[in-house]
Amino acid sequence: MFIDRRDLHDHNVHRPLQAGISGTRSEGADSICISGGYVDDEDHGDFIIYTGHGGQDTDGTHVRDQSLESPGNAGLLTSEVIGLPIRVIRKADKSNPFAPAAGYRYDGLYLVTSSWMETGRDGFQIARFRLDRIYEQQVLEPAAQVVPDPAYATTTVTRRIRDSVMAREIKDLYGFHCQVCGLAVPAFDGRTYAEGAHVRPLGRPHLGHDVKTNLLCLCPNHHTQLDTGGLFITDDAVAIDASTRSAIAVLRWRKDHRVSVDNFRYQREELWSFPDM
Repeated sequence: MFIDRRDLHDHNVHRPLQAGISGTRSEGADSICISGGYVDDEDHGDFIIYTGHGGQDTDGTHVRDQSLESPGNAGLLTSEVIGLPIRVIRKADKSNPFAPAAGYRYDGLYLVTSSWMETGRDGFQIARFRLDRIYEQQVLEPAAQVVPDPAYATTTVTRRIRDSVMAREIKDLYGFHCQVCGLAVPAFDGRTYAEGAHVRPLGRPHLGHDVKTNLLCLCPNHHTQLDTGGLFITDDAVAIDASTRSAIAVLRWRKDHRVSVDNFRYQREELWSFPDM
């Protein structure tokens, strides 16, 4: 719980003293504040349809179209593409069952899972962002009013949170190009998308490490193929299609980055019992 916006700022939870979005296009957004300032906002607890920044007069009336180029909106778009988690803060609001009774409350981490432009209730174009709460956090109250949405599976939202700082460094190193196919998935306004793939999975029982020698930059297809046993990598860094046992490509490398052969062997032999390579 926090008393006011200054309290949020001083604790580095939400830095802007007025703006609802903290972030920039280059770095992404790190937090949003739901304060009831936009009539088009929808708060369903575990997911939020959030209205972007801009277009309002000083009295809060919508008087012009919003733009995806506004710093906060552009930051949310970058967070969507990269998969950065967003801190969500709710302000006291009697009309919102998920809001605190007073002050401000930090309510956990969410991911931006989609974005679009539409005409708002006031007749102007508004930027819209869907944010889904990352699972395995404290349950929101009142739990009875949380609206489930089966269209967004737990595995989809949980998977993207594994994009660590180290994974982002690897993606930047390769310019978001897949090390197998060379593809950089195009996204909005010149952005590109890729995923940081841990060859030996993190955590128990695998005990892989979040280090460069255990990370690849992959497109979503080859990341999924690696994780599900459809793709293996030889000690010589050749990507092999498991179903045909044929070579797909030799991995592309940048200077000072190589994955440990032990991690390749663990993925082949311990995870999928595919040792004869």
